[in-house]
Amino acid sequence: MGSWQNGLRTGEDWLRRKLAEAHPAVFALYGGGMAFGTYFAMYAYRKPFTAATFEPVAGWEIDYKIILVLAQIVGYALSKVIGIRVVSEVTPNRRAASILVCVLAAEGALVGFWLVPPPYNAAFLFLNGLPLGMIWGLVFGFLEGRRLSEVLGAILCASFIIASGVVRSVGKWTMNAGLADAYSMPALTGLVFAPLLMICVGGLACMPEPDHADRIARRHRAPMNRAARRALLRAYAPGFAALIVLYVMLTALRDFRDNFAAEIWEGLGYGDSASVFALSEIPGAVIVLVALAALVLIKDNFIALVANFLLIATGLVMITLSTLLFESHILSPLVWMMLLGTGLYLGYTPFSAMLFDRMIANTQAVATAGFLIYVADASGYAGSVALVLLKSFGNLDLAWVDFLILASYATAGFGFVLLFLAMLYFRARLVGHTPGHSLRNAEPERSSLTPR
Repeated sequence: MGSWQNGLRTGEDWLRRKLAEAHPAVFALYGGGMAFGTYFAMYAYRKPFTAATFEPVAGWEIDYKIILVLAQIVGYALSKVIGIRVVSEVTPNRRAASILVCVLAAEGALVGFWLVPPPYNAAFLFLNGLPLGMIWGLVFGFLEGRRLSEVLGAILCASFIIASGVVRSVGKWTMNAGLADAYSMPALTGLVFAPLLMICVGGLACMPEPDHADRIARRHRAPMNRAARRALLRAYAPGFAALIVLYVMLTALRDFRDNFAAEIWEGLGYGDSASVFALSEIPGAVIVLVALAALVLIKDNFIALVANFLLIATGLVMITLSTLLFESHILSPLVWMMLLGTGLYLGYTPFSAMLFDRMIANTQAVATAGFLIYVADASGYAGSVALVLLKSFGNLDLAWVDFLILASYATAGFGFVLLFLAMLYFRARLVGHTPGHSLRNAEPERSSLTPR
């Protein structure tokens, strides 16, 4: 056993050295591929149940699927709150094991969802969401603070755009083939993707840490204590607040479109199709992947930050125009959902990686982008809960499609205002100005928030 462990450790060290010496394109394909596969597989433990419809529970007036979606979102949102500390403090050598433990716990909860009858099994979807919300930050921790972070992050972000549709298609197929029912299907789908998950997590564990050139280009990244986290938020509070409110709206719209895709597609006339879940997401994933990866060509961190803002603005424009054209009967339902998804992810995805990575690089803070991502995420999923509650209890007599249209207009309209305010704020604070607060008091030897 000892010799086997030594051999494995030797193999990991050899691969880590080779990756450190590899051509940037090889490193990007390897690191991005491992991150993509890990997060892609994670979605198999989170989203498949949304491809099913569920029978009403006797004595319950509310749709049981809404209860299930809310249970998982609440668990996922709580996970993001916990992740603010866990993700910002976890050490690199514990990331891979933490990912595997979280996914194992999520699969165990899906087994409980299968075996325990409704309505009591809803509690297991809460338990399913509780560990899964931390995986994004753990995976992104392997990628941030590198000269290639945009390429790596873009590949990672493409995973959740594609995976959301693919895992639902797989889940739908298992039910259409008679292999599972609505309750056993999520656990079965998770098992299908378990080998991919384990291979890719092992691959991430072999990645070398950012080198000296990475630290010069993007600042050194290190775990943050409570004082450092609070000081960073205080230093740029107004700008962060505007961005986080915008992200809350984008997350709520994205999650609503995702969690009730089966009902929305049924309302659009595609209720019996399994492939439509994946088909509608792939074009958007390609566009978003190319747009985000192109940011790696921008060396100046502030210009790259502005480019992230412009990508978000482009996404808001696509949401508005595609919905207007659909309502005018110029676009078909399938094309509208493709363009709506593309615009939504152009607006949403920069928050998940590149925006905050470049924002940290514009300061002299020794911090992690994962911390800011999780502050935004914790708020964002609270917005998801609020939107579902509004649809269910807000006395809005709207079909699923009509509610999606209304939410799209509201998100784009308010989003433009918030984005404009955030751009003005950060332009003033990050170009030739001294921030009102510093990290010197919190981390005297490691951190400062003096702008670039």
